[in-house]
Amino acid sequence: MKGYFNIRFKNIAPLFLVAMFFSCNNTLKEVQDLNTSTLAPMSIAENINTKYTDSGRLTSILVSPKMLNFTNREFPYYKFPNGIDLTLFDDEKNKNTVIADLAIVYSETDIIDLQGNVVLTTSTNDTLFTEQLFYDQKKEWLFTNYPVKFRTKDYVTNGNGFDSNKNVTNAQVLEVTGRIFIDE
Repeated sequence: MKGYFNIRFKNIAPLFLVAMFFSCNNTLKEVQDLNTSTLAPMSIAENINTKYTDSGRLTSILVSPKMLNFTNREFPYYKFPNGIDLTLFDDEKNKNTVIADLAIVYSETDIIDLQGNVVLTTSTNDTLFTEQLFYDQKKEWLFTNYPVKFRTKDYVTNGNGFDSNKNVTNAQVLEVTGRIFIDE
């Protein structure tokens, strides 16, 4: 019986090795090709203070301690892992500001994703507080589905979501959960 088992094992072992060899595909090659250069950012910028102009008019100032450029990815983006302080100027030179703990700018979709302690303050001192806010640069539209607090000179509104044009002159709190009117 021992000889029969030994012969059978000798026949099965090569068959098993051949099956393993042919079951391997280029997955190992793909894993080997994933090196740090494809995972790492294309470039890193520190202590950013960028001023944008349009037709000679200052339109925005972006300040951030660090920017990671991932435009070498299939879905390119820029990441500001240590937060941003963004000042926006409208045509009448009114100033709106946005601060956030993290920002991601998606190049292909022109969407800016602001995350963590997001505070948007308008030139009229209206203030939005939320944990995440998106800005669609093509549509010039701000939006979120996260809980928000929106403070104006007349009231404070809490809700679950926010929609507005870029100047926050057409702001709407969605799914209002409470409103406090302020008497002066």
